[in-house]
This record gives sequence, structure tokens and C-alpha cells, in this order.
Amino acid sequence: MNLYEHTIIAKQSHSASQLKSLKTKYLNIIEKNEGEIIKIDDWGLLNLSHEINNNKKGNYIHFKLKGSGLTVSELEKNEKIDNNLLRFLTVRVKKFDLDKNYFKQETYSNKEVKEKKNKE
Repeated sequence: MNLYEHTIIAKQSHSASQLKSLKTKYLNIIEKNEGEIIKIDDWGLLNLSHEINNNKKGNYIHFKLKGSGLTVSELEKNEKIDNNLLRFLTVRVKKFDLDKNYFKQETYSNKEVKEKKNKE
């Protein structure tokens, strides 16, 4: 079993219930094709670097999964024909980073900011 990180970008106009049904749909496809979900992250509504089909923003959903090449190919085959998605990306990884949350905003106190500036 290989390790994969898979990200989908859904249209900005989708409601929370529509996003939940998308997650469930792709979760079922992964499990039906002998894959295993390790973690699902909802990154929320983020700006796109360029406009895609008149959308300036997209809802990002990130899956960390174990599976075979067949699992990924079946997943991507279904995503290619899904009109609710703008883009998708699958990357094979050697190990998962389950601790770091890349989309959490860090807040600093005034003291920490001054210390950071003094070090530079």
C-alpha cells in the first residue's frame, strides 16, 4: 500500500452540506477500492492563484490516504467527470506529517514580534 496526499478544490458556491456530501462520496470511492483514509482536512475557502471557470475562490479538501494505484486511478476517474470540482491533485509521499497544521494562522504577541525583529 502506498501513501498519498490528495487535494480537491470544489466550487466557491457550494454550501456546507454539499461539501460534506462531496467528502462522503470520495471517501466511499476510496474505501470501495481497497483504500484507507488516514485523515481528512477541510482547509476552507481560499483564494485561487488565477481564475478557474469564473471562480476566484475554491473550497479546499485534503485527504491523506493509503491505497494502490488502482485506488487513485478510480478516484481521479470519478473526479474528472464531476462538475462540482475545479481541480484535483494527488501526490505520492513516503510518510505523512500528521502533526503540522499548515493553514492555522499563528498569532504573536508584541513582545515576540519585537524579539523576532531584534534577531534579524
